Amino acid sequence: MQLSFTKMHGLGNDFVVFNAIDQPLELSARQIRFIADRRFGIGCDQVLLVEAARSADTEYYYRIFNADGGEVEQCGNGARCFARFVRDKGLSAKDILKVGTAAGKITLYHEADDLVRIDMGAPGFVPSQIPFDAPQQALTYPIELDGEAYQVGVVSMGNPHAVMLVDDVALADVERLGPLLESQALFPQRVNAGFMQVLSRSEIALRVYERGVGETFACGTGACAAVVSGIQRGLLDERVNVKVRGGELMISWRGDGAPVWMTGAAVAVFEGVIDL
Repeated sequence: MQLSFTKMHGLGNDFVVFNAIDQPLELSARQIRFIADRRFGIGCDQVLLVEAARSADTEYYYRIFNADGGEVEQCGNGARCFARFVRDKGLSAKDILKVGTAAGKITLYHEADDLVRIDMGAPGFVPSQIPFDAPQQALTYPIELDGEAYQVGVVSMGNPHAVMLVDDVALADVERLGPLLESQALFPQRVNAGFMQVLSRSEIALRVYERGVGETFACGTGACAAVVSGIQRGLLDERVNVKVRGGELMISWRGDGAPVWMTGAAVAVFEGVIDL
């Protein structure tokens, strides 16, 4: 089976994108792992499938698969690449797109300078809905990792995130703590682990260890979750510049019940055909 694809990235968080409207397909976990393999396949953090809409109030549906083959609910950088992909491929000329995902509907806005702004929806905090095993909702929760005690903020952006404050992201022990936090038993579906350094009330530095992927150059939902957690803790204002390894994102949130807005770039790198 030969499939056409586009390689894309959002601040270094990279994707292989397939048009599953013109070439309907269902990929197995083994095929996803092969595509994502950086030595034997194409190489990416996630595989994205652009599909026909599944509801009357959306124009498209898109699915996200991590490099380990597992399907996940949401990906902010992937959503921006989705918007760029459908425009580049002539699938839509609209400046505003309503798109279905496993986490619900999101709205994408094409901005000037090839930027894409996304209404990521309201964040979730109820432990059972994240899901997270806690007796009641709190601003932060104690977590034990390798015999040491930590405090994390826990936020759902359609997918689960745990946000830990660090003094310096460059020195944060992401390689050790990331996998431990990802697989912590309190998170039955695992969790994306964020390590946030507050630089000022309007700027943070962030590293994210994504479940099923490892540390990435950027994580859109991780940036949203970190800013939300920082605002809740009284550390940040409502509009925050997020510095990640691959560049910068602008995140804004006005508080409980309001949607989180994310603005950033999306880049098409190359196109090709792969034989599966």
